[in-house]
Amino acid sequence: MEKHLIQPAIAAFLSFVIAVRAYKRKSLNLSGAVSGFIVMFIHLAVNYRFGAMLLVFFFTSSKFTKFGEDRKRKLDADFKEGGQRDWIQVLFNGGIATLLVLTSWKLIGSEDRCLDSKESRIITALIGGIIGQYCCCNGDTWSSELGILSNEEPRLITTFKPVRRGTNGGVTKAGLLAAAAAGSVIGLTFVVIGFFTTKCTSDVTVKQLFVIPLSALAGVCGSVIDSLLGATLQFSGFCTVRKKVVGKPGPTVKRISGLAVLDNNAVNLVSILLTTAITSIAFLYIF
Repeated sequence: MEKHLIQPAIAAFLSFVIAVRAYKRKSLNLSGAVSGFIVMFIHLAVNYRFGAMLLVFFFTSSKFTKFGEDRKRKLDADFKEGGQRDWIQVLFNGGIATLLVLTSWKLIGSEDRCLDSKESRIITALIGGIIGQYCCCNGDTWSSELGILSNEEPRLITTFKPVRRGTNGGVTKAGLLAAAAAGSVIGLTFVVIGFFTTKCTSDVTVKQLFVIPLSALAGVCGSVIDSLLGATLQFSGFCTVRKKVVGKPGPTVKRISGLAVLDNNAVNLVSILLTTAITSIAFLYIF
């Protein structure tokens, strides 16, 4: 096989195996598995380091989504076994990064580069955006999936008043710490793999370590933005019949917070866009 075809072939094989496995384990439905295959293939075919960040996000988030399912079933009105995601959720969580990955491929192909604005500001910004996207997604998922299981009473981020578990915009210390850890894992993945796939000067190599704390901040930033949007522009109410927090108004629903402007997917998209932009700009100044 010709050398330039090896990476796409490996990408296709791994993406197919992971998508089928996720479908069988109910992490993805059929549309989610198909779109997930496409997103994974693009990431891995362009740059293994980009693919690794995507896979770390997918595997850790899927694991934590299934963690404590019995308790989540009682609290979450939209609970799905295995946290089954469809094509909309896949594209909302990976679409922006996929566009950035394709832009990077158009500019430098599959070459893996160090973060260095002196060499290329646009590549540094693109990589920062990709990292920011997955820090945001991972941070939001970890904080939501682990925060809802915390014994700590959540507080609405806009008023700090106690709210029911599952309320959009409700935060806990455990959830924010989980978001920081989630971002750190993405940053650590990028840095560790980069030691083997890039050749940087000594001063630039040391600077790459700043990705880890910046990723932790990006994870928290994404989670906080998501919570602010959820508390203000996403409806939360308590259904007196189902005895659960729900996301739509109704005759048996008592409003807790938020306006019915955005749904969960829209909140995720806006928080991803903002976190991606903030991270890109931060990387330009720091690297």
